[in-house]
Amino acid sequence: MSASALLVTGASGQLGRRVLELLLDRKAGPLIATTRNPESLKEFAARGVEVRRADFDDEAGLVQAFRGAGRVLLISTDALDRPGRRIAQHRAAVRAAEAAGVKHVVYTSVPNPYPGSPVAVADDHRETEAALAASRLDFTILRNNLYLELQLQPLKSAIASGQLVDARGTGATAFVTREDCARAAAAALAEPATGRRTLDVTGPAAVTSDELAAITSELVGRKVVHVSVPPDALIQGMVEHGLPRPVAALLASFDAGTQKGDFSGVTDTVQRLTGRAPQSVRDFLASHRAALTGN
Repeated sequence: MSASALLVTGASGQLGRRVLELLLDRKAGPLIATTRNPESLKEFAARGVEVRRADFDDEAGLVQAFRGAGRVLLISTDALDRPGRRIAQHRAAVRAAEAAGVKHVVYTSVPNPYPGSPVAVADDHRETEAALAASRLDFTILRNNLYLELQLQPLKSAIASGQLVDARGTGATAFVTREDCARAAAAALAEPATGRRTLDVTGPAAVTSDELAAITSELVGRKVVHVSVPPDALIQGMVEHGLPRPVAALLASFDAGTQKGDFSGVTDTVQRLTGRAPQSVRDFLASHRAALTGN
């Protein structure tokens, strides 16, 4: 495998799989994909991708998994089961990348991961960004805004009840689609850029929940109003609907960040990296109308 290979971690996840597809479409490569379960990527192996097993709790194994890669897309792991585990995994990945001879890391972060952020995952991302800054690696940090796809289920429930309930207040979010995040990540990984940069990846506009409810109402022909509640009430409501309390608290923390304005910044990063503007909230919801209404 050439030292110029492009490597995607977490490649069996939704973002990673889409990035691989985009890289194959643009004939970038050679390509390496890492995952805890190589069998899950057998269709990519059949298309010429070298699939390797990688366990982020095994730093020595990560070094071997990263060997031969010149540029690595480090997709943040899903290790949220105990505090500090994901930070340890990401630090191990940064050290492994250095040891394996990787030159450039593209990392998926979140907007505004400042100390004291109400967003539960902010510490993980801030510490990972710090580990990259302390390394010898060049890097591109992609601070992805909140996925529009994750609004489909809440909006479907809102259409049924007539109320979009959250804890965002009047805060706005520059929602971005997972597809646009994948396109931005594939472009950042495939391009020969060097140096260090931090980019916010957003949709074309910041939208409040009042505006989100109004757009939804217009698209489906049913009245939906926004109701903002305190975070504790939101958490309790989600728990009563069967969501585990830690998951409910995590979701509510994003609302708290939204209320503070942490997700309201709008950039042209997607356009600059990919040459194509990101999809708007209205266009995305219109294209998913059937998923929202069940029709």
